[in-house]
Amino acid sequence: MPVSQQTNLLALPGQIYRHPRYYHDATGWHTKYLLVLAANTDNVVYRLLTSRAHARPEIPPCYHGDPYPGFYLGLIGGSLSTKSWLDLRRQDDYDRRQFSTDVAAGLLTPEASLSLQQICAALDCAANADDTTRQQTGQMRDQRALLGCM
Repeated sequence: MPVSQQTNLLALPGQIYRHPRYYHDATGWHTKYLLVLAANTDNVVYRLLTSRAHARPEIPPCYHGDPYPGFYLGLIGGSLSTKSWLDLRRQDDYDRRQFSTDVAAGLLTPEASLSLQQICAALDCAANADDTTRQQTGQMRDQRALLGCM
């Protein structure tokens, strides 16, 4: 697929993608799931999902405390069959062109989507997390406005 078409592949807020080769260690490649929070022409703001509570509460769903801030997503379904949290620790953005290339190559595959209510709450929580950059906060707040979040 030509690069010009690759850059048109959408990174939709609320979409959860599966990345089977997110990181490599001594035991091999590891799969991670990521939630797209916001996207523009340059980058995709996302956070990883985790099924490990590590003192992250379910209630309230938005938790900015130590040791691990998170947003409780609950049972999502499909291949995400256990309780899931959005990990709110610092995360660099995904380059938009690389994201599109990875989707076109099948490295990133869409797995599920959050409801409008859930993505709005996740955006609000992530935008206010301590590790979120000012630029990411701005993109997430702009995304909330575009989605019509209350």
